[in-house]
Amino acid sequence: MTHLMRSYRLLSSSASHLVLVGLLIAVAPLCTATRVQAQILPSLGGERAGTSGFQFLKIPVDARSTALGNSVVASANDASVLFWNPALAAQLTGTQIGLYQTAYVVDVTLSMAAAVFKLKNTGITIGGSIQAMDSGEMNVTTEFQPFGTGETFSLTDVAVGLTFSQALTDLFSYGITTKYIRESVIGVTATTIAFDLGVFYRIGSTGAQMAVAIRNFGFDAKPTGTIDRKVIAANPTRTESEFERIETPTTFHLSFMYELLRSDSANSLQLSAELSNPSDNAENVNVGAEYGWNQLLMFRLGYRFGIEEFQLPGIGIGIRIPLAGKYFRFDYGFSELERLGTIHRFGFNLFL
Repeated sequence: MTHLMRSYRLLSSSASHLVLVGLLIAVAPLCTATRVQAQILPSLGGERAGTSGFQFLKIPVDARSTALGNSVVASANDASVLFWNPALAAQLTGTQIGLYQTAYVVDVTLSMAAAVFKLKNTGITIGGSIQAMDSGEMNVTTEFQPFGTGETFSLTDVAVGLTFSQALTDLFSYGITTKYIRESVIGVTATTIAFDLGVFYRIGSTGAQMAVAIRNFGFDAKPTGTIDRKVIAANPTRTESEFERIETPTTFHLSFMYELLRSDSANSLQLSAELSNPSDNAENVNVGAEYGWNQLLMFRLGYRFGIEEFQLPGIGIGIRIPLAGKYFRFDYGFSELERLGTIHRFGFNLFL
């Protein structure tokens, strides 16, 4: 009888978790559909491109995810979970700190610092992150001076996030991140609040796990400030102070990961797949694979389907270094965009 009751409780718990995951899967597309009609095939959503702002929120900053084709919403395993899926924060062990740097196109740099802290005996994990993009100095050009006016400007974007995540069981967790976002260029600034929501479910001891996340779901921003531009008129300088509202780039993710070679202590292999549905572009499907040797060396490969710029797979490597009973991991990721060129990403993760 005791055994039957235990089995019943386990089945009930698993069923309730699946119901929660199902509800989020059902509701999440409605969030992105508040602005656009949901697409079914990746090739049918291109007309949505350019319909939202704060685009830096969509650019991955960590090397591991890039190498895996951005298919990590169910399998991120370091402080970068605060970027991808807050529910995964509760699945981490101990305190984790991550520093990430991306050498993006035309000297644009993206950086992120994140820290995750687990509260003992509570199942609760909290985290904090700051994400920034800096364009560097760029030349001001006009219709009358297309090669530059001699002036320069820069674009600066910042997002600061606070995360709460809780593991209800060893199989299921949820999380939410609240973000303050600020975008500034020349004398115009836009600020808003956005949220990341996520759930994670490990399917028993099968080696499979799944996750659902909604990223950057928030309020429209009203830019403030003024900008002067040259016109052909009696007064050649016109001051603009009225701007359209800016939407956040909401994205829905449905992700799966399966771990092979679970009985092999020297080797590991993870396969991941993910469907992403952004509110401002076509759907895309991402896949990735990570091979690990003796928990010291990781090789990664990933590809993104449905995105024209990505013609070649992303590749990367991870090196795990023991450090006084803890360990440190260095990650490198490489990707190449068809028109924009190569992108290098670096990650430094400390596991305490």
